[in-house]
Amino acid sequence: MNDNETRHWLTRPRTIRRLWIGGGVMLAGLVLADIFVDAHPSFGVDGAFGFYAWHGLISCVAMILVAKGLGVLLKRKDDYYDD
Repeated sequence: MNDNETRHWLTRPRTIRRLWIGGGVMLAGLVLADIFVDAHPSFGVDGAFGFYAWHGLISCVAMILVAKGLGVLLKRKDDYYDD
């Protein structure tokens, strides 16, 4: 029995690669499905092709950057409880 057979199926490199590929294909398919969906835009830019995909990406990146900034501002020393 090799190492890959004793590991949990979700931790095997082959499974992880397949999940990434499957997720990427699914996301690309959802963006391409935007061609066939009538969006009914409310304020112009939300009618752009792939709006919800890039809006979600930009929002996620913004949340990460804000969280990193808050971490820098709110960080305490490692020996905080030793005082």
